[in-house]
Amino acid sequence: MRKLLLLCLFGLGCFYEADAQQAAILTNDSTTQESVAPYKPVRLLLSGSFEFGGDEVAKVYFTNGDDQSVKAGQGVSAAVGAEFRFRKVENLLLRATVGYKYVTTQADNVHIRLTRIPLHFTANCMATDKIRLGAGIVTHQAIKFNADGIGENLTFKAAAGPVFEVAYSGIGLSYTIMKYQDNAHTSYAANAIGVTFSGVLPRITQTKTSK
Repeated sequence: MRKLLLLCLFGLGCFYEADAQQAAILTNDSTTQESVAPYKPVRLLLSGSFEFGGDEVAKVYFTNGDDQSVKAGQGVSAAVGAEFRFRKVENLLLRATVGYKYVTTQADNVHIRLTRIPLHFTANCMATDKIRLGAGIVTHQAIKFNADGIGENLTFKAAAGPVFEVAYSGIGLSYTIMKYQDNAHTSYAANAIGVTFSGVLPRITQTKTSK
């Protein structure tokens, strides 16, 4: 799963590189014209994030004396969804994604992990061509801590909370406010600060041509 998440993030990087190479200026010896890509109300959205924070769900002790905490807000995620644009309100975007969030430990002999399925729904304002401000709701489904046989497994109730994001050219910072509750009604703060990556297909490009 870690390899899958890394491949998704690598794909986003390749996507931005390809997009940069796609924009070109063709020159000749006559007049200059501008053409803009046709309006597309719905586009494919790919995203990923690295998030940190939250209460300690479990602590792992190693034979060399070291230990490592598994925190409720921590994890790497990859997601896919859609971005919705409005022709008459070009600076307003609606985004919806479903993803997979995962964190594990440094243990080699056991696979200890905390997993969940995040659903994001945000409204976004393009302050400039590259600066995006977003706010909305995120829910976490199927929240599970698996100790892989060396401790107690935990399951949590579905959780929801607000999320805020500011991004520049596809790279941003996010803050999520959330609380997990396990079957014993113990609560854990799952607040998280994240570094986010996102991109849409197809990209809106503007090309200048000369004749």
